Amino acid sequence: MIEVVWFKRDLRVVDHAPLAEASRRGPVLPLYVVEPSVLAGEDFDACHWTFVSASLRELRAELAARGQPLVVRVGEVVAVLRAIHAEYGIARLWSHEETGNGLTFRRDVEVGRWSRAAGIEWRETPNGGVVRRLRNRDGWARRWEARMAEPVVAAPGRIVGVTMAPGPIPEGRELGLVVDRRVGAQVGGAVAAGRLLDSFLRERGLRYHREMSSPVTAGESCSRLSPHLAYGTISTRMVVQRLREQAGGMAWRAFDARLHWRDHFMQKLEDEPAIEHHNFVRSFDGMRENDFDAERFALWAEGRTGYPMVDACMRCLRETGWINFRMRAMLMSFAAYHLWLHWRPAGLHLARLFVDYEPGIHWSQCQMQSGTTGMNTLRIYNPLKQAEDHDPDGVFVRRWVPELGTDGYVAPMVEHAAAVRQARARLSEFRGRGGARAEIAAVVKKHGSRKGRVRGAGEQTVLVFGEG
Repeated sequence: MIEVVWFKRDLRVVDHAPLAEASRRGPVLPLYVVEPSVLAGEDFDACHWTFVSASLRELRAELAARGQPLVVRVGEVVAVLRAIHAEYGIARLWSHEETGNGLTFRRDVEVGRWSRAAGIEWRETPNGGVVRRLRNRDGWARRWEARMAEPVVAAPGRIVGVTMAPGPIPEGRELGLVVDRRVGAQVGGAVAAGRLLDSFLRERGLRYHREMSSPVTAGESCSRLSPHLAYGTISTRMVVQRLREQAGGMAWRAFDARLHWRDHFMQKLEDEPAIEHHNFVRSFDGMRENDFDAERFALWAEGRTGYPMVDACMRCLRETGWINFRMRAMLMSFAAYHLWLHWRPAGLHLARLFVDYEPGIHWSQCQMQSGTTGMNTLRIYNPLKQAEDHDPDGVFVRRWVPELGTDGYVAPMVEHAAAVRQARARLSEFRGRGGARAEIAAVVKKHGSRKGRVRGAGEQTVLVFGEG
């Protein structure tokens, strides 16, 4: 009988409790399953596999040095586990808990059903500060702090392995994915995560609180750890503990707050998985669903809106897979208010562009920036003011919109003031409908923070959106 450690969004050996525990029990089979259903999902993109596959190659080497390389199989998880069990006999299945999309949620339900029917114990361990089966948010912040204070789990020194062919880590083209041609996209792996954390704490992050909002400076002054946290090449606890070893200051308090808020937003999807697909406030159903304009969506998605800052951000994101948090919020806000696009198709487009796509953050943030949570301050970004405030010399815009100032640049799709007035009026109409007030109060009770604003972090603590 063997211990199977199922890697999902936790591609590391340090601070990996399931791996450490399984290694103490007997022969271990570390397993990663490439799932065709996930690859075919609406929110999946080749850029995700590029990052994951690089992380898997490094993880395989780390595990091999300890006695057992990572085993990779292509197929649906239950079928893969069933085959392994038939050949070897699975004593226990180990994994971290995952706050994923609806597809992986349903897959986990199927794995649980199969493991119970097969008489196999499935042990899941928290992977960060998200609390499974949380009854209410009271005391959540204290529990998060307690999780972050727990000792980092050391990597096992030696693993008793299983005689099984590791299998290839497939290239994207072998999986039917389009060729990922993003220039400058971040690379995966725990080594890269460690280097980023070191350079951030040593030098880059000293200006974090002042330079994170501008796309000109954010690329260097932000941690850029967001894809590594999303795919678990480093744990939140590891980052928090390293951060708190540093001397205090505005930069570290601001970043510490975002690590807290990261899990705060993921908790929302954990508590209510359906918010990936429907409005937080169901009284807002119908507000945008029937007004989708395919032409407007296409121009926004291509970076041809006629608003230079919006277009520059979209083109940068399409090319590199990353843009800073304020600009992400502006892109979503522009789609939702200026173009009156529903958050779901706009959110799917951004999910496929973000190398650091984290469903738990993404969908609640998409709704927050679209005004459908009911509990957040309405923020409608003025893209002209954003350019003045965060790219006053036009450095960023000129790089990504070189045709600006020529006949080749398009006219603005909409007029800012008129679009905002119309959006506010429509939002006010839906907020004033019968039952909306009571429903908003219920959303606040279920999903609202009990912690309050973190000193030094400012109002932008709520705009994490996969913050790097």
